[in-house]
Amino acid sequence: MPAILPRRFRASRRVLPGFTLSVGISVLFAGLIILLPLTGLLWHLAQLSPADYLRVMGTERVLTALRVTVTAAALATVVNGVFGLILAWVLTRYRFFGRGVMDALVDLPFALPTAVAGIALVALYDKSGWIGGVLDRMGLQVAYTWWGIVIAMIFTSIPFAVRAIQPAIEELDPAEEAAALTLGAGPLQRFFKVMLRPLLPTILTGVGLSFVRSLGEFGAVIFIAGNLPYKTEIASLLILIRLDEFDYPAASAVAGTLLALSLVILIAINIAQNRLQSYLRTEG
Repeated sequence: MPAILPRRFRASRRVLPGFTLSVGISVLFAGLIILLPLTGLLWHLAQLSPADYLRVMGTERVLTALRVTVTAAALATVVNGVFGLILAWVLTRYRFFGRGVMDALVDLPFALPTAVAGIALVALYDKSGWIGGVLDRMGLQVAYTWWGIVIAMIFTSIPFAVRAIQPAIEELDPAEEAAALTLGAGPLQRFFKVMLRPLLPTILTGVGLSFVRSLGEFGAVIFIAGNLPYKTEIASLLILIRLDEFDYPAASAVAGTLLALSLVILIAINIAQNRLQSYLRTEG
């Protein structure tokens, strides 16, 4: 029978401080770093009446900027979902020369300033760049177009997809794949029913984080987008323009809309992930 430790000894085994102190520090940190800036945003947003908010958001320039941002982020998310899964699979299941370098490169967009990334992308995809020159001879242009925005968003948000999917792949049991093979399952059946099925919740999380990250991207995009109003102007840049004009309520309206959209997406993904996990456990 295990010995019963004294309460004072059990409490001393805690690595972190007590519950009250830990929660107090966490609440203080969250309040200063997260809630306080959001409070300032909501305070400026509250200065707008519903009619003023609709007037600001209903202008053609704002609607176009939101459409450019959302559509580019959606395509970047689809690309990240597909290639993020492949990249996470390669890094997890295979051992090869240069794997450590490839694994480190995945995290490079986290460490690299986004403005530097934007300059590098322009250097590559401009007509005078390595890739842009080849595309220009083919009659294609990426820099200063909507496609440049997509590429910049892919670059900055791909780590979210890879790092969300990678741990789930590590938890897959290779014995299940071997059992499916011995039962006569083909490659597509093994991929969709044995491997992809349990990865769906984490894939959903990864692409959701990638989409939300792309919505708020600024530094990498403005260098390659061209920033033409009604064409390649993103919502984040429009917020900066309104701030430069000292139109804080209008800037808060656009920023609040992006914030609300991001929160709705994150909450929806959380609910969908929980339900999908419950469904997979029930079916499994």
